[in-house]
Amino acid sequence: MLVAQIRQCYAVLFRNEWAVWVGGALFGILNVALFFYDQPWTTLDGALNWGDSILGALGVVRARADPPLIRTGSVINLGLLAGAFAAALLARQFSINIGPKRELLKGAVGGLLLGTGAAIARGCNIGGFFSATSAFGANGLAMALGLTLGAFAGVRFLLWEVEHSASSGAVPSPAPVATSRRRIQPYLGALVLLGLIVGAALYEGLGIEKRALILLFGAALGIISQRSRVCFVQGFREPFLTGDTRHTRAMLLGLLISMVGFAAIEITFLEKEGAFIRETFWMGSLIGGVIFGFGMVLAGGCGAGSIWRAGEGNVKLMVAVAGYALSASFVRDVLVRTGLQQQLGVKVFLPEVFGGWTGAIAVLAMIIAVWYAITRWNQASRKLAAV
Repeated sequence: MLVAQIRQCYAVLFRNEWAVWVGGALFGILNVALFFYDQPWTTLDGALNWGDSILGALGVVRARADPPLIRTGSVINLGLLAGAFAAALLARQFSINIGPKRELLKGAVGGLLLGTGAAIARGCNIGGFFSATSAFGANGLAMALGLTLGAFAGVRFLLWEVEHSASSGAVPSPAPVATSRRRIQPYLGALVLLGLIVGAALYEGLGIEKRALILLFGAALGIISQRSRVCFVQGFREPFLTGDTRHTRAMLLGLLISMVGFAAIEITFLEKEGAFIRETFWMGSLIGGVIFGFGMVLAGGCGAGSIWRAGEGNVKLMVAVAGYALSASFVRDVLVRTGLQQQLGVKVFLPEVFGGWTGAIAVLAMIIAVWYAITRWNQASRKLAAV
C-alpha cells in the first residue's frame, strides 16, 4: 500500500506536467517568502557574480566577486539550475540538445543582450520587472513596457528570419536518449536532490544558515519551472506570435499574489518599505527592458528560463547563460566607470505617488486587470497575433 502511494505521488509530481497557472501561483508565493526571509527573487545578482568572477580574474572589470558558493544571488541561481536538473531527471526528460549552429549563435547573441539589458535596468525580467513591480516600484512598470516592446520587435525579427532564411532542410531533432538511460534518470534525479540536501546541511554546518535555505528556495523554483514550464518569454512573446496567453495569465497571477504579499510585509515591517526599488525610472528600465525583451526572444529564454532550461540539457540556453553573465558584468562595469549608472533614472515608490498604500494597490490591481483583459481579448480575437 505504501509503495503504491509513493508511486502515485511520483506520477503526479514527475510524470504528469503541471498546469502553467500552478507554476505562476507558486512563483508568487515563493517570491513573497523570499522577500520576507531576505530579498526578492532575481537572477541578475548571481549572473553578475559569475561574470565578475571570470572577467575580474582576467582584469577586464574592476569588480571583486565573492566566491560563487557564498554569494546569495549565485547560490539561488545554482539551486535553480540543480532543481531543474533533478526534476528533468526524475521526469525522464533530461537530454543534451545541441541544435544547429544558427540557434547556438542566436543563444549567444541573445544572452549578450540579456546581460546588457539587465545591467542597464539593474534587474532581469524577474528582479527588474516581477519583483520590482511587486515591491511597488515604478521601475518595474517601465521595464514591463520595455519587455513588451522588445518582445514585439523580437517576434517581428523571427518572422523576418523565417521568411528570408536560406535554409531548406528541417531543423535537426535532439538525438533520442537510450531507453536504458531513461530508466536510470529518476535514480540520478533522486541523488541530485540528496546532494542539494547535503549542500544545505554543509552550509548549516559552516554557520551560514541563510545560504542553506536560499539554496533550497532556488531548487524549489527550479523544480516548479521545469514541471509547470511557466515561461516569461512566452508570457511576453506568444500574444504577438500565436495569440496563446496561458503563460501571460500565469505570470499575472503570480504578480498579483506577489504584490499582495509584498504589501502585507511592507505595511507590517516598516524597515522593508521601499526595498528593492532601483533608481532606473524611467529611462534605464525602459531601455534595458527593450534590449532584454529582444534578447530573451532571440535566445528563447529569459534570465531564469535560460538557467532552468540549461539544467534540462539545452546547450543553446547554456550559451545564453554564459553570455548573460559576461555581458552583465562588462556593461555594469562600463556604466559605473563612466558614471552613466547614476543618470539612468530615479527611484519612484508608488505609495508615495498615489497618496498611500490604498491608491498604489488600486492602481497596480487595475493595471493587472486591464492587462489580463487584453490577453483574454487577444486570445479570442487574435488581433495582435502574427500567425
